Amino acid sequence: MLQATSLATLARIRHAFFTRSGGVSQGLYASLNGGVGSNDAPEKVAENRTRMAAALGVTPDRLLTAYQIHSPDVVVADEPWTHENRPRADAIVTRIPQLAIGVSTADCGPLLFADGKAGVIGAAHAGWRGALTGVIEATIAAMERLGAGHSRIVAVLGPTIRQPNYEVGPEFVERFVAADSGNARFFVPAQRDGHAMFDLTGYIAERVRGAGIAQFEDLGLCTYAEPERFFSYRRTTQRGEPDYGRHVNAIALTD
Repeated sequence: MLQATSLATLARIRHAFFTRSGGVSQGLYASLNGGVGSNDAPEKVAENRTRMAAALGVTPDRLLTAYQIHSPDVVVADEPWTHENRPRADAIVTRIPQLAIGVSTADCGPLLFADGKAGVIGAAHAGWRGALTGVIEATIAAMERLGAGHSRIVAVLGPTIRQPNYEVGPEFVERFVAADSGNARFFVPAQRDGHAMFDLTGYIAERVRGAGIAQFEDLGLCTYAEPERFFSYRRTTQRGEPDYGRHVNAIALTD
């Protein structure tokens, strides 16, 4: 698993950006696939998530992820939920110790947040749609409602698809520029006429900083570029593979 310096130095905080190594899944899912929505064997996904929970210092039932829908929606976790009743949302916040909250990704941006002094944490799934519609700002606001201090919040962006590997069509560019003409700076021309390469991580960083979060760290890693280390939806699609694994990126408060 990967860790961020800015979070690792905070008291009472455990976190991890899990790679694809260290699990029991095989084939396309090798090996630490945490995707309950994948077609991997459920018992293997469960074992992988058990290992992740152990690394975070919680029991498997207290590693929580939502049913992600590429939205700006945030939920507060006060107690564990089951796979069947998990909420539909793209960010989770909590102040409850021994609850690990996380998001699953396979190219989209995983953001982990913490105010160590207040004991408030958050996790957000920031794909292009969620970032554009405000999931980052909504997560920060939800943390503040739980007692987090704006100036104390630390935000970290984990492995995400990077601009050299993220080609988009003209309608994609138009959508971003229509929302804010300044968004044009996050695109450079692609080799294909009319297409562009999108800087998702730069856009996420801008939204984090625009929300007033000064303590921001980007691990600088690309999911697409390192197939032995990371799952990637886009890489899988380009290869014509039938499915792909998902990473879990999670954070927890200790007692």
